[in-house]
Amino acid sequence: MSNIKFYKESNLPLEMHKVRIVQKLNLLPIDQRLKAISEAGNNTFLLRNSDVYLDMLTDSGTNAMSDRQLGAMMIADDSYAGSATFYRLEEKVQKFFGKKYFIPAHQGRACEHILAKTLVSPGDVVPMNYHFTTTKTHISLCGGSVVEIFKDEAIELVSNNPFKGDIDLNKLQQTIKEVGVEHIPFVRIEMGTNLIGGQPVSLQNVKDVSKICKEHNILLMIDASLITDNLYFNKVREPLCQDMSIAEIALEISKCADIIYFSARKLGSAKGGGIVVDDVALYDKMKVLVPIYEGFLTYGGMSTREMEATAIGLEEATDMDMISHGPEFIAEFARLLTSYNIPIVTPPGGLGLHINAREFVGHIKEEEYQSAALVAAIYIVSGARGMERGTLSEERNPDGSEHIASCELVRLALPRRVFTLSQIRYIADRLAWLYDNRELIGGLRFVEEPDVMRFFIGRLEPTSNWQEKLVAKFKEDFGESL
Repeated sequence: MSNIKFYKESNLPLEMHKVRIVQKLNLLPIDQRLKAISEAGNNTFLLRNSDVYLDMLTDSGTNAMSDRQLGAMMIADDSYAGSATFYRLEEKVQKFFGKKYFIPAHQGRACEHILAKTLVSPGDVVPMNYHFTTTKTHISLCGGSVVEIFKDEAIELVSNNPFKGDIDLNKLQQTIKEVGVEHIPFVRIEMGTNLIGGQPVSLQNVKDVSKICKEHNILLMIDASLITDNLYFNKVREPLCQDMSIAEIALEISKCADIIYFSARKLGSAKGGGIVVDDVALYDKMKVLVPIYEGFLTYGGMSTREMEATAIGLEEATDMDMISHGPEFIAEFARLLTSYNIPIVTPPGGLGLHINAREFVGHIKEEEYQSAALVAAIYIVSGARGMERGTLSEERNPDGSEHIASCELVRLALPRRVFTLSQIRYIADRLAWLYDNRELIGGLRFVEEPDVMRFFIGRLEPTSNWQEKLVAKFKEDFGESL
């Protein structure tokens, strides 16, 4: 983390690493970008990465590995069972979380699958600070449902609240009273609420929720996929944590939970994931599912090379220089957009920069997918691929009507150690132009709509010829070749 003071500049985030391997990028002319997004059904998930200049879709599996991680991949033990690589990873997981039993899986949603199959029964209700798409789907497929018990400030997009991911303790108590302990298999805390701007959870809130869960004999589960950003915010924003090391904060959070799971595509900057518990009976229930759905108990769907990289990544996740990179770059990105009066989520969270699409393109009907339309427009004018985090990411109501999201966001993820400040300034400049010309952006409608998790593979089309008009105005201002 940089404490450098600048003479004429604002406090810039300093990269505490040097770049030794680079990958060539491609910035298509705008006509080709329009063609690419049209062929992708206006769904940035369906774009070919060769047509993308800045891939800001996600930080999942896209973070840059360190030299130590790349070096560790060369010593992997490629055994199906009993791999020495697994035991090295297990040791690092145990040290990071302070728990005894580790179940490997190929990524976070695989952990959610095993956990839901083990714990959720028809009619169950799972309280949580905010849902994540795959979490909610796995619970629903097992006959359960989700109730969100975030504090009201969580969806106030402009705020000074440093921990908008906190659970509302009164809502938790009320939910337990209304639903009944017997119908609540666990309470879930997502450390860094993905869908509302990567907003963190305070250590104090985790302690308070844990106390309530213990009083009612309810399991507390923590999704630690985004915990590195959360640990940074705990350290710099929470007085309780100021005299603690990053490793100590992680262990304090872990002590409060009965179950922790994570995606190593985020935590660890590699690929894979796992579940961590202390209860041997719970471990025994879950481990039998690993050979059925994932692989054997000593690889769980991960390659041994990825396991070696994850082991080193967990070590590096306690290094403040490493974990500060994302939040500090996001804060600088936020500062630039604020100077252009572009509506964003504040305070800036982790994972990426989040734009308030409901305000940016408020002239578009909510049923015409404001966030999805904006993310398509951003790609057209910049070549940057972001992600819709709004109504398109929800599922329809039982009567077929749209379930309008509480927040309409566009996420521009900043994978760790990948982009430069000049690239961030480029996309900020394009966003400034787009905001000044936002009335040109129109809505989208589905032409292919899957029943489940439609945002991954659904295809849409513009409701008018607004994209052609946007391109024409862009050429007028920037020239034909850009």
